[in-house]
Amino acid sequence: MDLIERYLKAVGAQLPAAGREDILAELRDLLMSRVEEREAELGRPLTEAEVEAVLREVGHPLTVAARYGAGPQHVVGPELYPWWLFGVKTALTVLVLITAVGAVARILFGEVEVGQAIGQAFAGLFSSGLTVVGLATLAGFIIERQKDKPAFLTEWRAKDLGMFEVGVFSRSWWESLHEKSGGSLDDTDRALKEATPKMSPTAGALGSATGWGIFLLWWSGLLGLGFRPEDLGGELVRGGIDYGLLFADTVVLLYWPVVVFAAAQGVFHLLRAMTGSPVRLTAFGDVVFRGASLTLLGWIWMYSPFASLLRVDSLGSLIERTETLFRTGEGAGTVLILIFVVIVVSEVSGLLMALRRLAFGK
Repeated sequence: MDLIERYLKAVGAQLPAAGREDILAELRDLLMSRVEEREAELGRPLTEAEVEAVLREVGHPLTVAARYGAGPQHVVGPELYPWWLFGVKTALTVLVLITAVGAVARILFGEVEVGQAIGQAFAGLFSSGLTVVGLATLAGFIIERQKDKPAFLTEWRAKDLGMFEVGVFSRSWWESLHEKSGGSLDDTDRALKEATPKMSPTAGALGSATGWGIFLLWWSGLLGLGFRPEDLGGELVRGGIDYGLLFADTVVLLYWPVVVFAAAQGVFHLLRAMTGSPVRLTAFGDVVFRGASLTLLGWIWMYSPFASLLRVDSLGSLIERTETLFRTGEGAGTVLILIFVVIVVSEVSGLLMALRRLAFGK
């Protein structure tokens, strides 16, 4: 019975140490019983080929060992799979948007031809998509092997189902939008507003967490999109100033602060999604992150490679430069200052609104 012993050794190698001998003893009894039954039927000892047939009936050692193994016998089970698929679709959507923005930036500001930029974008999107799917599968594998089911699988609430509104942009949604739009821009805009539901705070939190996660992977270089953050400046040179180089130098200096900022944003928005996005928690996070953003903007204004270009002597000087920009179309530095001012005003406005929500809870 050398074949049976070899078979049992192969099964035993896949079993946990605890209970291995008992399982092998049980399996040995099963195999010997089947062999004896077959021998009784034939009235003679089984040949090696007939013993092989008995073993095949029982199953391959990997399959048999899995029957006795502890834990799930799948990577992502049927209960978790819809969540896995939803997360992958959402992440891939964000990834496509980032790739498109990067490709356009390289075409406009870099010395990259359209065909080359599109080809590199598709190649980067493919490899990055595999990374996203792999990370999602790893997360599913870990969740499946937790002792207790995650709360989002067992303790979901109907009022939080708005998070799945981010999946509204399906093929049927686009077809419905096309039918409702009459062809003019106003008709299309009206149809878009009617077809798009108002996203709940929970849905917004989940979308934000996904977006920040993809951004963090791209910023840290884990997504092979074919371009890095420092490449977005391209080789833009205006008025003897290499804006692309300044942008690349700034990205290098901000690398770790942005990594920390993006990771904190992702974790915070996941917390919001899991807790139903309470108003005061959301407001508190907004206050913290708006404050951090203003701190980074202050550094850019005072100490970054762009500092000398962003400073103006007075408000009157800024107004004069703006008038010159609109009159002549020249003044890349002025454009940069105006963009910076708009961002600062937006962050300050958001900070004040967050403070109001934190104070009054609405």
